[in-house]
Amino acid sequence: MTQVLAISFSLNGKTIAVDIPAYVLLIDLIRDRLGLKGTKRSCDMEVCGACTVLLDGEPVSSCTTLAVDVDRREVTTIEGVTPPDGLSRIQEAFVLHGGLQCGFCTPGFIMAVTALLKTTPHPTDAEIRHYLHGNLCRCTGYTKIFEAVKSLAIQQASQDGV
Repeated sequence: MTQVLAISFSLNGKTIAVDIPAYVLLIDLIRDRLGLKGTKRSCDMEVCGACTVLLDGEPVSSCTTLAVDVDRREVTTIEGVTPPDGLSRIQEAFVLHGGLQCGFCTPGFIMAVTALLKTTPHPTDAEIRHYLHGNLCRCTGYTKIFEAVKSLAIQQASQDGV
């Protein structure tokens, strides 16, 4: 018999309460049960970054995180960082610098960069590369993605007078 657990958590600022089997992965809860399709399934092994979401502000692979582990915590998906009237400044930078092509990996990159810039508003090149190392892209060659993130760091430093 499968154990079913009641969990409650914040998803993109809204409280969610669900009963789920203990084995359900966070990606399956997000995509299949809650209908948020921006988080992508790809490797199922925590190496590609396509399924990245923020858990209490930190990037995690939702393909290897049990849904029960988010009980009483805060989960943010790509839908939670996208304003209803357009794109976030990070998304705009990716578009402006050509940091996306097919777009499959883009939500995971956006989530990683969101976490980076929240904790490190003026990241060094090494810090940018470190935060992006867990995300794979088959289309862009990474240069344009790096340029997009670097432009955000420069923009923030300029605004902060650094």
